[in-house]
Amino acid sequence: MLYQAELLSVTVVFGKLALCRLVMGGARQADCDAAFRAFGGSIMLRIFLVILGALVAAVAGFLLLYPIPIDPVAVEVERNPGFTGPYAMNQALRSVAWLGVTVGKGPEDIAIHKGYAYTGLENGNIVRIRTDGAGGTGSYEPYANTQGRPLGMAFDQYGNLIVCDAKKGLLAVTPDGKIQVLADRLNGTPFKFLDDLDIAKDGTIYFSDASQRFGYEQYALDILEGRATGRLLALDPRTMQVSVKLDGLNFANGVALGPDEEFVLVNETGAARIARYWLKGPKAGQRDVFIANLPGYPDNLSYDGKGVFWIALPSPRDQQLDNTLPSPGLRRILFRLASIGLTSQPAPVKYGFVIALDRDARVVANLQDPTGQTIQSITSVHASGGNLYFGSLQSDRIASLPNPIPPPPN
Repeated sequence: MLYQAELLSVTVVFGKLALCRLVMGGARQADCDAAFRAFGGSIMLRIFLVILGALVAAVAGFLLLYPIPIDPVAVEVERNPGFTGPYAMNQALRSVAWLGVTVGKGPEDIAIHKGYAYTGLENGNIVRIRTDGAGGTGSYEPYANTQGRPLGMAFDQYGNLIVCDAKKGLLAVTPDGKIQVLADRLNGTPFKFLDDLDIAKDGTIYFSDASQRFGYEQYALDILEGRATGRLLALDPRTMQVSVKLDGLNFANGVALGPDEEFVLVNETGAARIARYWLKGPKAGQRDVFIANLPGYPDNLSYDGKGVFWIALPSPRDQQLDNTLPSPGLRRILFRLASIGLTSQPAPVKYGFVIALDRDARVVANLQDPTGQTIQSITSVHASGGNLYFGSLQSDRIASLPNPIPPPPN
């Protein structure tokens, strides 16, 4: 209280001087003091207090009422485990190799098919490169262009590349490069942000709808708002109808079917956890949490068919965001201050980070590049042919590394 009183006293003194000089045309301090004494200071003090009150009201009005694009809600947050225990910091990703030459920004996800690695770029291009080193120059070949932003992708049993395009919807790219829209809306409402997918043996496509509020360019707003409007959807290949399997997901992201297609996993990026939806057995139709309280924000995930899930975490947890998630009002104020440059919004950290989990959610591999100098912002990781293949929003080609997990015995 003493500090606040002193601060108010100093503010009044400087305010009186500024007002006096304004009214008296740049008068000296002594002249201003004399003027205040002559008039008892009452009139000028009143004017100053009126102006000060107006300024306080204006600032308060801005902080509390200025319109912003998010309407935050309280989000419960567990204490970040950090890089400890099974997540201990290491340098394993510093030795990644790069496939081919520069092809374009943002190879976000990867599909391995018949000796090629396919990926989608920021400009809408889908390209491919041989994974066996054959083909001479190691150049990427153009495959298709969606005119949108291709993200998650996987091949179906007929050789079609099924793509979650953040702007165009769920697409099928035929072997000759033609593009067909499989689904771009649900119950008449267009999708805002499809993200990742996996395909079951019966042809059912499980795919994530990251947000019903914000599109690809505004992904950070969805996490800052915390309203958890993400969904896990399924497309029935017989009826071509889309159904909702899970809703209320906090930024639904990576999707992967588990062993024997007993369940499907979906990453909740904003909650730093992975949700599970049971497809078979006594829990069929139920949901639970596969793993929670990860030290980073999970993006895509994949299943290697041998009992291991690979998860890409493009950024470690942000302590500022964790601290403010329980308080919607504080997030509103900070967002308004950031809009005029007085503070900054949480932003991804340059860091390379992927983990592997077994079917019981135990960490069986942990690969990092803490500096982000070799690889950063990893958004996908796929195991194939003894290697891991990495996609990243910040790279200009696909990276690879020998798989540190030995194959299971025959």
